[in-house]
Amino acid sequence: MPHMRAVDAAVAILEKEGVDTAFGLPGAAINPFYSAMRAHGGIRHILARHVEGAAHMAEGYTRAGAGNIGVCIGTSGPAGTDMITGLYSASADSIPILCITGQAPVARLHKEDFQAVDIAAIAAPVTKMAMTVLEPAQIPGAFQQAFHLMRSGRPGPVLLDLPFDVQMAEIEFDPDTYEPLPVYKPAATRAQAAQVLDLLAASDRPLIVAGGGIINADASALLVEFAELTGVPVIPTLMGWGTIPDDHPLMAGMVGLQTSQRYGNATLLASDFVLGIGNRWANRHTGGLDVYRGGRTFVHVDIEPTQIGRVFAPDYGIASDAKAALEVFLEVARERQTAGRLPNREEWARECQERKRTMLRRTHFDDVPVKPQRVYEEMNKAFGPQTRYVSTIGLSQIAAGQFLHVYRPRHWINAGQAGPLGWTIPAAIGVTAADPQGSVVALTGDYDFQFMMEELAVGAQFQLPFIHVLVNNAYLGLIRQSQRGFDMDYCVQLSFDNINSPELNGYGVDHVKVAEALGCKALRVFEPDDILPALQEAQKMATEHRVPVVVEIILERVTNISMGTEIDNVVEFEELAISPDDAPTAIALLD
Repeated sequence: MPHMRAVDAAVAILEKEGVDTAFGLPGAAINPFYSAMRAHGGIRHILARHVEGAAHMAEGYTRAGAGNIGVCIGTSGPAGTDMITGLYSASADSIPILCITGQAPVARLHKEDFQAVDIAAIAAPVTKMAMTVLEPAQIPGAFQQAFHLMRSGRPGPVLLDLPFDVQMAEIEFDPDTYEPLPVYKPAATRAQAAQVLDLLAASDRPLIVAGGGIINADASALLVEFAELTGVPVIPTLMGWGTIPDDHPLMAGMVGLQTSQRYGNATLLASDFVLGIGNRWANRHTGGLDVYRGGRTFVHVDIEPTQIGRVFAPDYGIASDAKAALEVFLEVARERQTAGRLPNREEWARECQERKRTMLRRTHFDDVPVKPQRVYEEMNKAFGPQTRYVSTIGLSQIAAGQFLHVYRPRHWINAGQAGPLGWTIPAAIGVTAADPQGSVVALTGDYDFQFMMEELAVGAQFQLPFIHVLVNNAYLGLIRQSQRGFDMDYCVQLSFDNINSPELNGYGVDHVKVAEALGCKALRVFEPDDILPALQEAQKMATEHRVPVVVEIILERVTNISMGTEIDNVVEFEELAISPDDAPTAIALLD
């Protein structure tokens, strides 16, 4: 039996499990693991500037491709606690990432050793497993179980904490005979599929709500096939955006209090049956349940049995992986189509399309400073269907959910439930590392940008080019808007007179200088007609220099983006589109 250090076995297992990229920062307590990666040579390492950033890079890497599992590595103590936000974000959105931390030697764990903290206990609530490995011979089994858990059932993150002496100990391990454990995923039955098709047939105005579980299961093509076969329009959630192309005739818009279209909300309110697949019924999607549920029958399909009934009791629930469910739904639906038993939904689909054509928000404004709606109009012109958008939270992300277009799964990459500020830049680096030849566009406001802007240096150092659209209003815009309910504008101003950049006219931080100091390229735009040329120039610069390119657009200080308290009570702060010129990049244009 081959004899090796425990860390050499761990790195061999990473390779056998399909890992070829890791993000992290070395430190004294994790140096043995780094020595094993160096000796092995098969894992590319991308050096982050902050361990939280490494965790978000791992998230972005996972989210960018089916089967990907991002890995982040850090030393003991604060490295592990810095990872917690990334673990929370990954756990909340069902994203598998593996966090590996160093630790003090086993004999000193209880002696308040330098940077010794019980990271397994801290991480337990936001992981599927958090384990301090106390015996060297447990290393292979711990790593094998980690990958099994990350892939089985509802996906999610794992943290493995490795004491220094455990890493260095010699064990017997044969990498050549190592095999990953079988993955467990529940699957819907034919009887359950028949019940769903029966309920669907009994409805007049059905919808499918497509959640992020469909993307996790790599089942978007099956969803589109099922929708086309049955003629049922689709409402993607924010995490499911891209499961069906925005320009597909059965794409009925998004529903919600914030990231939604007017026509999406109106269509949900007009429906009488909702089949949710791989979704959570998140509160910013549903709003108040009395309005959302009123007069409608609900079926919920989710990979995690305890998700069914968590928010409200559906009329029928199925614990199933989204791909397995859609496969059996299609099987039964094809049989019924052959037998002439599928209802014709053409009239209902036409009604949904009419709302999509007529219930539009205005995007075309010529104001200076720039109104944010115009930014998204120009982004739709500049970036094609192949673009992967990465965003997190705030008015910039909410407006993106209302105005941008997404055509493919994994092309809208968003920290949906946790929404941690600063997530966007490192996540975009992870996405670009997974798809280095792809078109990646990050989108943030100025506050999100400032949280982890040091990670831009990682993109420059490792030649990971993406375009970062930075909309700057020198405000905590979403918080300012929510403070209207308290009749205040308090502690949300980011504006100040920058003595080194008077040309900013009080907008505070000079993001162009920051980006350039970190090894990136940057452009600044003040006029709406200059947005498209700047975005086109940024694409050329990213291709030429292979670094992130920041396009900062100076916005008007105060804009209130459409949102509300219920899906039938969304407040429109701007005048609506009444002609094609008001919303020239809408999917379906007004006559």
